[in-house]
Amino acid sequence: MTAYALNLPDQLKLEIEQLAHSQGVSLDQFILWALTEKVSTLKASFPQIAYRQGGNGQLVPVIKGTGIRVQTVAIASQKWGMSPTQIADEYELTEGQVKEALSFYVVNKGQVDAAIASEQSLEIANG
Repeated sequence: MTAYALNLPDQLKLEIEQLAHSQGVSLDQFILWALTEKVSTLKASFPQIAYRQGGNGQLVPVIKGTGIRVQTVAIASQKWGMSPTQIADEYELTEGQVKEALSFYVVNKGQVDAAIASEQSLEIANG
């Protein structure tokens, strides 16, 4: 990850700190989340995707209204070879939700793949 110095107006910094605190994340995590969400919005619109704080404290993209992570849908498609219809049936989703999650994955492949790799490393380490 690349470090980047950021100068914020005092009032904006205060508001961001308050929002980060209310979300239970650090200032850095909140800024990263906000930027990721904005970039994703500018690159493509994904109204059915939201971010939720994962067990490791990191924000992870999920299908809104469910606890199902985009990475779960990506793994089901890529690794297990499941079709959108099969994934929808397995996780009680609509095909539209699955297709949007897969589209989000394509646009944010680096971010989602990094989360998948990190989780796999933890599983291996904890055997």
